[in-house]
Amino acid sequence: MLLAAGTSVAATVQDRPPYRDAALSADARARDLLGRMTLQEKFWQLYMSPGSLDDSTHDYSHGSFGLQIRLPESSEQRSAISDQVTAALVRTHTERINAIQSYFVGKTRLGIPIIPFEEALHGLMAPGATVFPQAIGLAATWDTALAGGVAQAAARETRSRGIRQALSPVVNIATDVRWGRVEETYGEDPFLTTLFGDVFVRAFERGGVIATPKHFVANVGDGGRDSYPIDLSVRQLEELHFPPFASAVKNAGARSVMTSYNSVDGSPATQNRWLLTDVLKRDWGFTGFVISDAAATGGATVLHHTEPNTPTAARHAWESGLDVVFQSTWPQHRPYWEAVRTGMVDSGLIDSAVLRVLRAKFQLGLFERPFANVDSAAFWNGHATHRQLAREVAAASLVLLKNAGETLPLRRGLGSIAVIGTDAAESRLGGYSGPGIRPVSILDGLRAAAGTATRIRWTPGPGRSATTPMVVPDEYFSRPGDAGPGLNGEYFDNNRLAGPPRLARTDRRIDFQWTLNSPGRGIPFDWYSARWTGTLRVPAGGVRRIGIEGNDGYRLWVDGRLIIDNWRKESFRTALVDANLTPGSHDLRLEYFESTGNARLRLVWDFGVPDESGARIAEAVTLARASDVAIVVAGIEEGEFRDRARLSLPGRQEELITAVAATGKPVVVVLVGGSAITMSHWIDRVGAVVMAWYPGEEGGHGVADVLFGAVNPSGRLPITFPIEEGQLPLVYNHKPTGRGDDYVDLTGHPLFPFGFGLSYTSFEYDSLRLEPDTIGPADSAIVSFVVRNTGTRAGHEVAQLYIRDVLASVARPVQELRGFQRISLGPGESRWLTFPLNASRHLGFRDQAGRRVVEDGAIRVMVGASSRDIRLRGFLEVRRDSSR
Repeated sequence: MLLAAGTSVAATVQDRPPYRDAALSADARARDLLGRMTLQEKFWQLYMSPGSLDDSTHDYSHGSFGLQIRLPESSEQRSAISDQVTAALVRTHTERINAIQSYFVGKTRLGIPIIPFEEALHGLMAPGATVFPQAIGLAATWDTALAGGVAQAAARETRSRGIRQALSPVVNIATDVRWGRVEETYGEDPFLTTLFGDVFVRAFERGGVIATPKHFVANVGDGGRDSYPIDLSVRQLEELHFPPFASAVKNAGARSVMTSYNSVDGSPATQNRWLLTDVLKRDWGFTGFVISDAAATGGATVLHHTEPNTPTAARHAWESGLDVVFQSTWPQHRPYWEAVRTGMVDSGLIDSAVLRVLRAKFQLGLFERPFANVDSAAFWNGHATHRQLAREVAAASLVLLKNAGETLPLRRGLGSIAVIGTDAAESRLGGYSGPGIRPVSILDGLRAAAGTATRIRWTPGPGRSATTPMVVPDEYFSRPGDAGPGLNGEYFDNNRLAGPPRLARTDRRIDFQWTLNSPGRGIPFDWYSARWTGTLRVPAGGVRRIGIEGNDGYRLWVDGRLIIDNWRKESFRTALVDANLTPGSHDLRLEYFESTGNARLRLVWDFGVPDESGARIAEAVTLARASDVAIVVAGIEEGEFRDRARLSLPGRQEELITAVAATGKPVVVVLVGGSAITMSHWIDRVGAVVMAWYPGEEGGHGVADVLFGAVNPSGRLPITFPIEEGQLPLVYNHKPTGRGDDYVDLTGHPLFPFGFGLSYTSFEYDSLRLEPDTIGPADSAIVSFVVRNTGTRAGHEVAQLYIRDVLASVARPVQELRGFQRISLGPGESRWLTFPLNASRHLGFRDQAGRRVVEDGAIRVMVGASSRDIRLRGFLEVRRDSSR
């Protein structure tokens, strides 16, 4: 019988086996259930993927660890435009989850419930859920209480729908701001990241949702590239990358950990026994379950090339300490089941992993309460208090980077304000985000705050990307002889176009990126060639230029004429030629070969119509001249597997800012993005710069609150902003150099340091005390000082405590954050602040032998408003006999 949502499973069982007895411990129940399971039932408790019951070819009769259950695509794309629509979306989603849960509870042999899971990086990633500022913005508040409130609200919305695992938070250290996923992190410092990661994990775990800190470990490598191999010393891993994970497990109670895609010291993280078993499970005592990142287990075969096939990769992953395989689809389970079915994986390893999963399901209470209350879900998702919190956090996250001549706050009663930029109207929410509930753009926020007395006028400017050249769209291709849309693609398993093609197919367009794989089955990933033939339809107005962007070698024929001949292997480039193609149909042939792999290939063109970006810059200048103030809202492009080689504003946005500033009108630049931006070409021309990050669905109101002075900016940078990319990687807590920090043509110092942020008021620090000033290696001292608001406005200050070991047996960082407090002070108000410094927790490190030690000697104690703005300094002495 299929159980109705809300029905207690226990109430339907008369002769209950022990695993149905809620009075027993989770461990006892899990062991009893494990003993009743078939091998296939055990396997499915170790496999997770997105899915539903819609596809009848997907067999879930043996159960499942859990599913990522989403609304159909058409509904997923809808942003809730009213409270009624929000409630309907949430109700539909919750009912869908309940219905799927009902199948597993009532229709599978043992009735084992699933763990519905979802992303919840800065709010549940689902329609109708509140979207808070992105994680990097949360870190910029330097307020763990505020971030804890966000996590609590997000956990409440998540659990209310029946989702019981969040694939969050990201506690990787952002050691290079070129990394596209910096936005998902809490910044570059392990101390700051640990505290913010802990408040997230605690809120979710206490709210009945399993938190999953990720990606274990060090998911950014050389050049700021995502999932690049990591070859770091054990000391560097233990002191920089491990702390947030260790604390999430040992202090905050995380019951799951996700592995990373990259290799660590030559071994893929998913197959790394030292990481998963020796460190995580043995040293840290982790009793939860380890999951792979999506499709990462097979990465050892197709990416790292450390395994001959996927079943063998699966075997070694389970032997190394992985518990649950996370894949992208149901059919991808086959090689993993093959490894289990054929006995490649020891049965004891399988039982141990299944026990961890079952124990968590019993701890969650899923066997007694598997269903969510749809009314509660509709009540909490998008609750008014959550949206108000989103607005408060958005304002608190903003970092004022420059404010020359008190350009900000904007005075009331301005006649007109020019708002310029596509980001002013787009309301971008950041990666791993739901659509939001009536997201408030910066433009809408400014209009609401300005009132009727001030005229707000907007123009889009040139946008974030260059308009040309562009990839030739699908609709302009057809196969020879009008055989249908697309191009005929022929792929050869050699790099000479020799012999018959190994693979033939229709390709919609030429826009490929084969960095992780080959073009298709049977084609080597690093040794192939291809030919595309068909017809190119040129639209009215003609095409001025056409070309190839990508790795050579390639050659292109149009109407039988060879117009690009780059048939050699050298590098990546864009080859554009003046073609002046007339409207109508043209024969097309493109040939390509690859001999080392990691390929990218695009067919691009310039339309005959003029580039409009110059005209849009001119429109912006005209609008700025006719206004009292110009606000330019500019943004960057980034994200997962979207790392940046350049940190400047993309497209012609820098040119836009310079042109608007040349009008002589006051200019405020608001930056939208999740990582550092270089500004040397324009920052001296503008009056104010505000880093808005991705401020969430209430971000428009939050930005307006700060710009108009309703909220005094208090955000501080959780990452270092370089002057130029050539300084990277650049972090505040680096080790001392063997020579100097500078370059022959540039300083080694940043544009804006870690911890930096301005206010509309000013603060002074004095009266530093260290009590006692000499401690033993197991003792603590109290650092205290006074902070005074010396300005005319109330505001928040973030007081920061740093240390440096003056003399140590191994090189130590030049600075290390060891405390911070965000306080509110009225004009003229002062407050004593106190910070504990515990020798073991705050001063210890690994010596040459790898032992955790607290050495005798002086510790420089530094207090200030940023890592560079140190206001007070003292010394703490550590002695084994501190009584002397």
